[in-house]
Amino acid sequence: MSSPFRLIPEAVRCASCAAKRAILSELADGFATAYALDREAVLDALREREALGSTGFGRGVAMPHARLDTVEQPLAMFLHLDRDVDFKAADGVPVRLVMGLVSPSDAGAHHLHALAAMSRLTRDERVLHPLFEAQSEEELFAIFENADLRDAA
Repeated sequence: MSSPFRLIPEAVRCASCAAKRAILSELADGFATAYALDREAVLDALREREALGSTGFGRGVAMPHARLDTVEQPLAMFLHLDRDVDFKAADGVPVRLVMGLVSPSDAGAHHLHALAAMSRLTRDERVLHPLFEAQSEEELFAIFENADLRDAA
């Protein structure tokens, strides 16, 4: 089984964001640049989903996600923030790692499998700790490349 979402090196960034709004904007910029998506459409979709409730997953991780008609498969974006940011996570822990996901509007279970895979990755201490400690985008991408996503969904 292949990965339940696509993550390319250009979609992994070290970023400086001081607020949730800036994080969503940075994600939209990243999706636009890495996957040639419409920045405003991505940003609107992420904001709309976030308005339903925080996607702050806990343990310093947020997983903003949305669905768009213009994508054909789940696409991921990863941000390693240079500071802790309040994301209104259920556990109250500020966010340092952000995994964004944009899936097709009709993805249904495939979208949920992609979110589940992201969740398992960020609960795995063998992955989570190195992500927090990583110093470069290359190092971050290598951590994802070495994680076993085949069994994550």
